[in-house]
Amino acid sequence: MTEIATLRPNLPALPAQPEGETLPHNIEAEQQLLGAILTNNDVYDRIAALVKADHFFDPVHQRIFDKAAARIQKNALASPVTLKPFFEDDEGLKELGGPAYLVRLAGAAISSFAARDYAQMIYDLAVRRELISLGRDIAAKAAKVDVTSEPREQITEAEQHLYKLGEQGVAQRGFVSFLRATTEAVNSANAAYQRGGGLAGISTGLVDLDRKLGGLHPSDLLILAGRPSMGKTSLATNIAFNIAKAYRRGRLHDGGEGAVEGGVVGFFSLEMSSEQLAARILSEASEVPSEQIRRGDMTEQEFRRFVEAAKSLESCPLYIDDTPALPISQVAARARRLKRTHGLDVLMVDYLQLLKGSSKGESNRVQEVSEITQGLKAIAKELNIPVVALSQLSRTVESRDDKRPQLSDLRESGSIEQDADVVMFVYRDEYYHERLKPPEDDPRFAEWYEKMNRVHGKAEVIIGKQRHGPIGTVELSFEGRFTRFGNLAQPWQGDGGQY
Repeated sequence: MTEIATLRPNLPALPAQPEGETLPHNIEAEQQLLGAILTNNDVYDRIAALVKADHFFDPVHQRIFDKAAARIQKNALASPVTLKPFFEDDEGLKELGGPAYLVRLAGAAISSFAARDYAQMIYDLAVRRELISLGRDIAAKAAKVDVTSEPREQITEAEQHLYKLGEQGVAQRGFVSFLRATTEAVNSANAAYQRGGGLAGISTGLVDLDRKLGGLHPSDLLILAGRPSMGKTSLATNIAFNIAKAYRRGRLHDGGEGAVEGGVVGFFSLEMSSEQLAARILSEASEVPSEQIRRGDMTEQEFRRFVEAAKSLESCPLYIDDTPALPISQVAARARRLKRTHGLDVLMVDYLQLLKGSSKGESNRVQEVSEITQGLKAIAKELNIPVVALSQLSRTVESRDDKRPQLSDLRESGSIEQDADVVMFVYRDEYYHERLKPPEDDPRFAEWYEKMNRVHGKAEVIIGKQRHGPIGTVELSFEGRFTRFGNLAQPWQGDGGQY
């Protein structure tokens, strides 16, 4: 170790660092890891996923690693002799004694079994230097007062950089053996079995919808679309409430702590205020009509039920952000922050057309929606959670006799349809049929009345796309007074009520 430490007695100070301050590094670890690679090229394959050239502190070491890696990747030998021609004119290496330095590196190599530990140390020190650099950048930008750079934007940018730094290497899994993939599949099936069968994802609280979807799955982007007054927001709040209400924390199959039932829900409400959203949820829980809550027109008994429902839901892990016109980058940053501070199992966005892209100039709306849907999918994968985003439908639905929506009815449908794992449409025939009511003395009234009885209090969730399952229609009950969707009893169940 003493001999290797004298190889680089004088290190140049980086220009950005304050006088007298030395950035974290370990030259000896870099030398010995490089020596191990030059004497046994197989070592490179063990550490290539962890360490890159720019993780080395010394610029000469960066160039040696880069040239060695390039040769090894071409199935060529990387040794002091084969690398010598590449460094004949390298001024940095000349200061260290020229190509003889490569020989000294190989002579001081560590054993190959310790290479991973040394690589981890080099990587950790590089992250520390990156943190110091990021801290300086944040301080410098904060000190410079610029009209075009708002403090909130600087905070979001800093959060993004920190999260990116913290997640480096997390998603780089590379090839996974079939044994490991099989084990993960069995664990997922076991989780479904422990939940009573049928669900590998998080239950929506709506039995027939769960059967069709298998629950809400991590990393999936689900689009819930519909025309105005179909009940998109009501269904989203119902599902969010059901998940948060069922939340139970415990030990997961992988040994960690987390939600074993239900989950923590984040809800971006860009259209309604948090107060209005909470009133809808309380209307469902207390069974007091939402319009009476808005007017304050409640009996003493209804008000007591309303207050009791509010008290019982105080600890419900449902977090609402009602900031309007959020950029997709802010949604990502706030979702990360929520996961870091309180946990996050499901994210809801109402609705995606109200989000903004990152472009500050004039941009094509289709391109902007494409950026938003790709951003939502990236959040789902990055945080490993299901993201449910609501979407408006175009007016073409209204011009058809059968007003059940189709994939082509999605606004800016190309990117939404492409990026989504699941696309669902909310449809209530009652809404349209009610507006066709003829006068009571009209011969068609009886026919209208008969159909009205059939469709009253019923809704359909049409699954138009499901990447990992079947498409089809799920029937639900809908109580407009309480803005509540529920499970609809099927004829074969024989009780005629809800279950």
